[in-house]
Amino acid sequence: MDTLEKNEMMFIQLVSMFQAAALQQMGKMKNPVTDKIERNMEQAQLSIDLIDMLKEKTKGNRSSDEEKFLSGVLQDLKLNYVDELAKEAAAPAPKNEAAQ
Repeated sequence: MDTLEKNEMMFIQLVSMFQAAALQQMGKMKNPVTDKIERNMEQAQLSIDLIDMLKEKTKGNRSSDEEKFLSGVLQDLKLNYVDELAKEAAAPAPKNEAAQ
């Protein structure tokens, strides 16, 4: 394996790590440490923003495979993020027990 192939593989692994983190933070995957579904939409947005930053900083240096992978990951994460926000907005507000 030459350096170019190794770097391409590591780049894809790095993006995959942020992708998994974002999916976990959106509650789409269990947290492997706690074995629970946890949601933190602010952290999910940060993970997506980090991938966006990588995309901007590596512009002109990506192979076509890296470009396709990166674009696909970002599109999928952003659609899932919007979907999760829509679910939050549509969910009924918790009842205030003190008001009853």
